Amino acid sequence: MTLALRYAIRSDVGLLREGNEDAAYAGPRLLAVADGMGGHAAGEVASAAAISALAKLDEDVPGNDLLDALADAVADANHTLHDMVVADAVLEGMGTTLTAMLWSGSRVALCHIGDSRAYLLRDGEFHQITHDHTLVQTLVDEGRISPDDVATHPQRSMLLRALDGRADVEPDLSLREARLGDRYLLCSDGLSGVVSEETLHRTLAKVEDLNEVVLQLVELAIRGGGPDNITCIVADVVDSATALLPPSDASVMVGAASNGSGTGPFRTDSPAGRAHLLTRTAPQVAVAVAHDDPAPRRPDGEERGGHRRQHKRRLPLVTSALVILVVLVVGGVYAGWRYTQSQYYVGEDGGKVVIFRGINQTVAGIKLYSVAQRFNIPVTSLPNMDASTVRATVTSDTGLPGALSVVHSIQADYQRCQTAYAALRKWQAEPATTKKVKVGKKTVTEKVKPPQPAIPADCPAPASAAAGTGGSS
Repeated sequence: MTLALRYAIRSDVGLLREGNEDAAYAGPRLLAVADGMGGHAAGEVASAAAISALAKLDEDVPGNDLLDALADAVADANHTLHDMVVADAVLEGMGTTLTAMLWSGSRVALCHIGDSRAYLLRDGEFHQITHDHTLVQTLVDEGRISPDDVATHPQRSMLLRALDGRADVEPDLSLREARLGDRYLLCSDGLSGVVSEETLHRTLAKVEDLNEVVLQLVELAIRGGGPDNITCIVADVVDSATALLPPSDASVMVGAASNGSGTGPFRTDSPAGRAHLLTRTAPQVAVAVAHDDPAPRRPDGEERGGHRRQHKRRLPLVTSALVILVVLVVGGVYAGWRYTQSQYYVGEDGGKVVIFRGINQTVAGIKLYSVAQRFNIPVTSLPNMDASTVRATVTSDTGLPGALSVVHSIQADYQRCQTAYAALRKWQAEPATTKKVKVGKKTVTEKVKPPQPAIPADCPAPASAAAGTGGSS
């Protein structure tokens, strides 16, 4: 029996928030939900960066490496947030929760930090398998308040742990065994904080179609007022050989990680849901319309004051057209400039790896890009494939977080080559030892040295200026 996942995912901005700071990922081997915080755009930046850092795990990871792989990816995500804050002080104070599950057959590694949650429905029994890192949960654990007091506690949203790039992160990590027929729910507190556990249980147990399940869960949160962003993933453990429907094979990002708010149109018949749909109607563009304002005419056709109007006071048509054209051109240029400033790509400058902000184009002698961050990674010391990739530039689809993720991957390859050559230099510098060996009746002295360390085939010979380690400058 080969176990696999069939899943559905959905994210919604809710009724009261202007933007979606949640981000989530669902793939054949990875499920993850992050809930960003920090105000302005920082919350969505943090959650998107965390999801982007974990997305690389959606590959065939050996079962005995699951926890280490997940822990390393979370640490990388935390370092990415730190680098982003260093690069842009506006992002100071941002952070994100993270609940993720990494699968290999029947083994599943669970990582959790913050108050997003994971639930398990097994054999009709439904229970939470994560523990909130919040002040109110600590008070409940200590017996100072009851679970019924949590929903109305004034500090119910205060997190004690989160990914924020400030220090070494300490997520809860555990290894679990999945069973055929299990159903898992991962969600942000926009769902679990509004919909009761009993209702979650009933919905997961009675609705078979996964897309319908996630749709109903979001509708329930909207009917409950939708005070926060709502994100959920529901996944079934199936036998890939005998399941009526095949396992899911597409990887999907939603929320801030995808620059979207989920999949498909929202549907609900509740009053809150109808109001929600109204708030999602695209605002109409305001257009200034000039009207003549003639003085009222008398019945005899004379204007007030007994004088006939000699000329109609109108803005000439040509002038109006020119004004509109100028507005359109200026607006288009500004919109284009704003677009370029939201783009990032990795390339080469001065022989080193850099992240550029903008697009790799020059218009009328004006460069549409600038260096956002430099790294002490010589391009000539990179493996051949990485060096070619950097010289050709790598465009990020997820902004700065994606560009940083590319650089971290390149940096890991650079460090691999540097470590290999460092081992070779150490081997060359160490003198051979001697030992006495009997050959027949004679005793001879032989020189002994460990085998020469191997150098990866894709690593170029090091230049003297390339010795050292790479890092952000």
